[in-house]
Amino acid sequence: MVRAAEKAARTLVRDFGEVEQLQVSKKGPADFVSSADLAAEKAIRTELAKARPDFGWLMEESGKGGAANARSRWIVDPLDGTTNFLHGVPHWSISIAAETDGAIVAGIVYDPIKNELFWAERGQGAFVNSKRLRVSGRRSLDVALIATGMPYKGRTSGPHYLAELDLVMAEVAGVRRFGSAALDLAYVAAGRYDAFWEYGLSPWDSAAGVLLVTEAGGFVSEVGGGNNPIYGSSILAANGDLGRPLREILRKASGKGPGASTAPKAVSG
Repeated sequence: MVRAAEKAARTLVRDFGEVEQLQVSKKGPADFVSSADLAAEKAIRTELAKARPDFGWLMEESGKGGAANARSRWIVDPLDGTTNFLHGVPHWSISIAAETDGAIVAGIVYDPIKNELFWAERGQGAFVNSKRLRVSGRRSLDVALIATGMPYKGRTSGPHYLAELDLVMAEVAGVRRFGSAALDLAYVAAGRYDAFWEYGLSPWDSAAGVLLVTEAGGFVSEVGGGNNPIYGSSILAANGDLGRPLREILRKASGKGPGASTAPKAVSG
């Protein structure tokens, strides 16, 4: 997984330095795919197939593949934070997870610009490069730094997101929206953020990050309390002390925001 990410990163870093020259096609409003995404995904799939030819895969650009009855598969986002990438913002990542019998058993989130490799194996802990990770020890929301993913053109969020944001901002030290859900989760695992919530993520956005948070001692669920954050419609990740109070704040917003009663699925950009 590390070799695959490093190989893809070389191409991405080169293209990032020449972002104005990229051939870009538009998939939808504010949702772009570049030649960089496609080249990185091909490099990752080729490298992973050499190591585990019997694995299936679920990848952002090419979808599902491999043997239909494979017990294990790779879940890959070759470029999480594409909008940042295409605007020259140096905050994007490569996310790779290994899933066996429905459980995430290993995952990496690689930030090549900062040379930070976040990685975890089930039951073995979480690390950034060679340093062990632990979620933050903050116990009060008034000193907490919270990350989120905000809706944008062509994408809706939770039905009461603006009401949620209003209530959260009133209770915490700060709210950040950096544009790469995989790195948001890695930062929760590293204790840089105390919590993170977002709606409409896809499995390739969150699979590796969820394992990072749990192996670093954190709490992960759906916003409403469901236990399927990777394949559900929302995700809430936090340290062990702040998950419950933050969830209660988000629940308070349920009667204050307009919109439908369920959050739609969408792809993080």
